[in-house]
Formats: sequence, structure tokens, C-alpha cells
Amino acid sequence: MPFLWFLLVSQQPAPRPQAPQDQIAAQATSNPPNAKGSGTSKDRLFFTLPNFFTLENAADAPPLTSGEKFKTTVRSSFDPVEFAWYGLQAGISQARNSDAEYRQGVEGYAKRFGVRFADGTVENFFTKAIFPSILHQDPRYFQMGEGRFFHRALYAVSTIFVTRSDTGATQFNFSEIAGSATAAGISSFTYHPRNERNVTNALNIWATQVAFDTLSELLKEFWPDIRHKLSHSGPTASSY
Repeated sequence: MPFLWFLLVSQQPAPRPQAPQDQIAAQATSNPPNAKGSGTSKDRLFFTLPNFFTLENAADAPPLTSGEKFKTTVRSSFDPVEFAWYGLQAGISQARNSDAEYRQGVEGYAKRFGVRFADGTVENFFTKAIFPSILHQDPRYFQMGEGRFFHRALYAVSTIFVTRSDTGATQFNFSEIAGSATAAGISSFTYHPRNERNVTNALNIWATQVAFDTLSELLKEFWPDIRHKLSHSGPTASSY
């Protein structure tokens, strides 16, 4: 166990020197602007999905206040694209007749949409705002941006278990693990179908959310590389 912790912590990137101002200016068009007056971004995965908690090459980014954590979570969770994303999930669920208790038709689709939206939103608030504010942990993803694929991928996965405190110290990511577990418990025993209100289903939801968040961290790490290939632009610049 100590070896595993050492391996995960060792993946955390060290602060890197700032790029020259003329280089930053030249690259400005290829780097998504960050939200004015805060340590968050305006980036979007695949130019659509909100990616506001991700910073590129920003090891020295200023800490977020609790207000900023909640504000950015609201901005991410209620973005119009999120409604379309959950609508697509609900459509797939209805086509597969998942949660058969909801049946078909408009009412069945609305119930499936409500569950998908609530699951995602509740989990976002617990892992990005509530727990990070209580525990003084940083909910942002700091992209490594260079190195071998395996090293960067291992770093991305490690952030599910290892995070930074608001003061920059390395800590176990209670916000992600405990936050997603709390969200899974709330969703399972409140608004999910009655036949799913049990510990087994809560654990399944928890595992699914952590797995999805792990995949999300991988996408966040390599999205700038994908964006560069899609836009044929230069390397991204440091920004926060």
C-alpha cells in the first residue's frame, strides 16, 4: 500500500517555468481563454462538453474560493450542452427499456432524463463543490501536457485518488471517493426506482461514477493534443 501511494504521488507534475510573454501572445489563438478573474477555464472537451475545472500547464494557479467552486460547478452542471448529453443518455436508456418501471412514452422518457440529470448533477456538486469546500481540496484537473503516453495516462488515473489541497499539498482525494459515494447513496435511496433502492445498486452507481470520472480525467489530459491535431495549431500555452 505505501508503494502504491508513492507511485501515485510521484505522478504529480512539478511546477514548470512560465513561457515568455511573446510566445504566450503568439499562441493565444490556440489556447482556450480562462474565465476572467478566476482560476478556472472556458475550455470544452471536443468543443462542446464543459471542461471548466481543467487548467493546462498551470501548476502555480491561484487557489479557488468556496464560492468559485460552487459557481463553476453550477456553470458546468447547467450548461445547455449538459441537458443535451443527459437527453441522449435518457434516449438510449429508453430504447434499451432500462428501468422498465418507467415504461415507455413521453412520461417514461422524462423520468429517465430526470434520473440521469440528477445523478450527474448531484455527483458534480458533492465532488467539485461541497466536499472540496469542506475539506479544502482543489477540484481542478491540472494537465501534465508532456511526457510519454503511459506516464501521462497513469498521472490522469492517479488524480482520482490523489489531489491537491487548497494550499498545494498532496492529499488523498476524499472529495472524489467520498463525494461520489455520498452522491450514489443519496440517488439510490431517494429518487431511483423502488426496486433499485438497495446497497448493491448504490455500490454499482458509485463504481460507475468513479469509472466515468477516471475516463473523464484521461480525456482532459489528452484533449489538448487532440485539439491541436484537429485545429492544426501550435502547442497550447500556460494559462490561468
